[in-house]
Amino acid sequence: MNGGISNLATAKNPKSEGHAASPARAEFERLREYLTSQVLGQETLIERLLITLLADGHLLVEGPPGLAKTRAIKALAQGVEADFHRLQFTPDLLPADLTGSEIYRPEEGAFRFQRGPLFHNLILADEVNRAPAKVQSALLEAMAERQISVGAATYTLPRLFLVMATQNPIEHEGTYPLPEAQLDRFMLHTRVDYPNRATTLQIMRLARHEAATQQEVPPPAQRLGQETVFVARRELLGLTLSEPVADYIAALVDATRRPAPYSAQLAEWLRWGASPRAAIAIERGARAAAWLDGRDYVSPEDVQSVAPDALRHRLLLDYTAQARGVTAQACVEELLGKVPAP
Repeated sequence: MNGGISNLATAKNPKSEGHAASPARAEFERLREYLTSQVLGQETLIERLLITLLADGHLLVEGPPGLAKTRAIKALAQGVEADFHRLQFTPDLLPADLTGSEIYRPEEGAFRFQRGPLFHNLILADEVNRAPAKVQSALLEAMAERQISVGAATYTLPRLFLVMATQNPIEHEGTYPLPEAQLDRFMLHTRVDYPNRATTLQIMRLARHEAATQQEVPPPAQRLGQETVFVARRELLGLTLSEPVADYIAALVDATRRPAPYSAQLAEWLRWGASPRAAIAIERGARAAAWLDGRDYVSPEDVQSVAPDALRHRLLLDYTAQARGVTAQACVEELLGKVPAP
C-alpha cells in the first residue's frame, strides 16, 4: 500500500493485468451488462448498486416515481444468487413487520421465533421515510450491526446483506425525516433523473416485449455466486491507495467540519460536517470504482466520482443557507472545487 500518486499518474497502461484477468471481475462485468440490458437509462444507479454491493454498504436512492428504482434492485437479485424482499414502508408499519416476532405454537406449548423480511439478502425499503421512529430504529440496527434484537434474543443477519432504500422527493405529506444516525449508515445517497427521449423509446420497446412474453426482468444465463462477491471484496483491499490520495479523502471530510481554511462560503453554509464513516465510505467506494474499471490503484478521479454521493446526506446545513435555497449538492461542489486534489 505504498507509492506516490505521481508514479501512478505516469503509468501508460492504467489497467492491471491481474485485476483485468480476475475471474471475479469478469463475472461482475457480465452482471453489469445484464443490469444495463434490463434497466435502461440509469447507468449511474447501476454503478452505485454494484459499488455498494462490492463495498458491503447500503444505498439510499432518491428520485421521482417510475424511474426503475424497484426494477434495478429486482434485477440485481436476479443476477446474484441471493434472495430478495420488498418492504413497502407505511405509517402503520411495526418493527415486528421487519424483524419477525415470537409466535406461540400450541402443539409445542412454547414460543418460536418467526423470522421477518430482514433475513433476506437484498432488501428494498420502498419510501423508507414514511415509517415511524420505532421502525426506523429496527432498520438502523439491522444496517449498522447486521443483527436484530427481539426481546432478550439477538439474531444474526445473512453475511450478504444490502438495503436499498428509496425516497420520493416530490411528495412529503405523511413522511418522517430520516434521523441523522440512520442517514450516516447509508454508504451512498444517489439521485436518479428522467431518461432522455431516445432511452424512453427503448423503454417502451422493452415494455412491449415483456408484455408479449409475460416475463418481467428475466434471469441471466448465469447468476453471480455469493462467494464471488466475497472474493471481489477481498480483492478490493489489495488495490494500492497512495498516501496522497488517502490524505485527499481525509482533507475532503475534514473540510466539512472545519471549512473556513478552504472556503468562507462553506463556513457560512455548513452547521455540521461528515462523520468518519464518510471517509470510510469514500475510500471503499473509490476502491470499488477502480476495481470495476480494471485498475490496481485508486486515483483522485475515483475519489471525486463517489464523494458527492458519500457526502451529500451527511451534511447538515445552516438555517440561513437553507432559507437561501443552498443545497447539500452545492456544498459538495464547492468542496470539490476548493480542496486541492493530488
